[in-house]
Amino acid sequence: MTQSRTADRQGPDTRSVGVIGLGQMGRGIAANLDRAGHLRAAFDIAPDALDRAGLSADVERVPPAEIGATCDVVLMVLPASPEIASCLLGDDGLLAPCREGQVLVDLTTSYPADTVALADAAGKAGRAYIDCGMTGGAAGADNGTLTLMVGGEEAAVDHVRPILETIASRIFHVGPTGAGHTLKLIHNMVLHTVFLATCEGARAAERAGLDLARVIEVFNAGNARSFVTEVRFPKHILSGSFDGRSYVSNLAKDLGMAARFVREIDAPALYGPLTSMLLDQAVARGMGRDDFTLLYRHMDTLLADADLTQLARAGDGPPTNG
Repeated sequence: MTQSRTADRQGPDTRSVGVIGLGQMGRGIAANLDRAGHLRAAFDIAPDALDRAGLSADVERVPPAEIGATCDVVLMVLPASPEIASCLLGDDGLLAPCREGQVLVDLTTSYPADTVALADAAGKAGRAYIDCGMTGGAAGADNGTLTLMVGGEEAAVDHVRPILETIASRIFHVGPTGAGHTLKLIHNMVLHTVFLATCEGARAAERAGLDLARVIEVFNAGNARSFVTEVRFPKHILSGSFDGRSYVSNLAKDLGMAARFVREIDAPALYGPLTSMLLDQAVARGMGRDDFTLLYRHMDTLLADADLTQLARAGDGPPTNG
């Protein structure tokens, strides 16, 4: 079986989709698929995650091997490639039963080479594999308005497009396997760098005696505006809620992979690795499990203590995204 055989179908049948991973992102994704009548089965390693997801009685709560045996499409909303590998492989893994024509959708933020290796393993088991970088955050997952950066064979992408349209408002097929995760790393490198740069400028403005809300208002009226100033600051910082729904450690993981990736492709980079260094420093200070928007409160200390001689090593880490 090759991935192109998925084109012989007219799209997944009703209640033929499985979701593995019901965390901040997976919970909203599963709920939208359930409401649309697509979701057949769901699994999370934490039993209480299934309870919190609030899925209908029509949804089976079964482990990966059973999802692999019964679902035409499986969405994996897990932290990174190591968790995907654990889910796929072994006697109890998703690939253990025979399910020709099944399409696996990898919604992690992962290192592209790891993604290609997983896709090869899936292909040998008769499955198609597409990688989808997501942006839009947990709110986008809840509302079904994610933006997806998709890598994989065109026939497989077309086959699952009706399912993806249930969870996303914009879908971009950006290239072959691994391309979706490549673009997601670069996207996050830019996004989080802009966030920290905006925090730096806003903190300086406050130190100069300016009102933060007025500063963000002016940024949004001028060319310094961005998603960070238009959404992050008003909703999560100016509001005092600091509830961006992602951990500092998640940002550090993503930027570590991005810094490693640009080094491996020999792309000159300064701002991305610097952002990676600052995020690693925040984690080292015990902020790993803090909501990332709380970084705003700590920017002065992080910047004052930054050791720019460490920049060449920023983002160094183990060969996997761990």
